[in-house]
Amino acid sequence: MAEKTIITAAVVGSSPTKEMNPAVPYTPKEIAEAAIESCRAGAAIAHIHVRDPETGKPDSSIELFQEVVDRIRQACDIVINLTTSGYNITGDDVIERRLEPVTLGPEICSLDIGTVNFTNRAFVNSPEWGRAAAARMRQHGVKPEIEAFDAGHMRQAVNWVAEGLFDDPPYFQLCMGVGWGIPASPENLLLMQKLVPPSCPWSVLGVGRHQLPMITMGVILDGHIRVGFEDNIYVSKGVLAKSNAQMVEMAANLVETLQHQVATPDDARQILGLSSPGTN
Repeated sequence: MAEKTIITAAVVGSSPTKEMNPAVPYTPKEIAEAAIESCRAGAAIAHIHVRDPETGKPDSSIELFQEVVDRIRQACDIVINLTTSGYNITGDDVIERRLEPVTLGPEICSLDIGTVNFTNRAFVNSPEWGRAAAARMRQHGVKPEIEAFDAGHMRQAVNWVAEGLFDDPPYFQLCMGVGWGIPASPENLLLMQKLVPPSCPWSVLGVGRHQLPMITMGVILDGHIRVGFEDNIYVSKGVLAKSNAQMVEMAANLVETLQHQVATPDDARQILGLSSPGTN
C-alpha cells in the first residue's frame, strides 16, 4: 500500500497581507472558512494563526483563537494545530501569554525550538520557553509540533527527545528557507531529515518559490508536507493563489502523482498518536 502523506494547510501566518494577495484571510470567519475549504481539498491539519480582524496585524487574542476553533469544529473534522509563536507579544509574562492557545483543546500546538533571525527582528525561543511549552502541552494532552529552522535546532530537539520531554511519537516540522534559518536546498533538507530520530513523523515546508521543490522532496522521502498562505501566496511564478484550498489541491495532486495517498484527518491522528478533538 502506498504511504499516506499528511497535508497541513497553514492558512495565514503573521506576514502575508491583503495588499500582497486579496485572498489572505483576516477575520475568524475567513480563517475558519479557509481551513474548512482546505479540509475539503485534502488537508488533514489546519495550522492556525489569528489576525486583527480590522487591520490584519498579527494578534494572539484567545477570543479570536476560540472563535476560529469553534467555527472549524462545527463544520469538519480537520486536525487543529494552533500556533504558540506569539510573534506580536511583548512585555511581561510572554511565555504564559504565548501558551494560552494550549488551553483551548487543540490536538496540536506548534513549539518553536530555537531562536532565529527573521528579516527585521529576532524570533526568540529560549530553552526556558521550550521546556515550559513542552510541559504545558503534555499537561493538556496536546501534541507539540516541533518547529526547527536550522540544524542546531534539530540537535537541541533530539536532546530533549532523549530527555523524555515529548510523548511518543515526537513530531517535527522542518522549516526550510525561513528568514536567516537554513536555506531551502535539497542538500539541506536531506541533512535536516537525517537528524530526525528514527521512526518519528516529520513534515517539511518551503517558503515562497521553494515550496514546490521542498514538498516534492518531502513526499519522495516519505515525510509529510505543509502548504498555505503562511509560507507562500503564489500558486506558480507570478500567479497569485486564489485560496489556500487551491494550494492544497495542488499538493494533493502531487502526492497522488508520486503514488502516495493523501492522509485523512483520522489517518493523521493515527500517524501522530493524537487524541480525539475536544477531549484534551
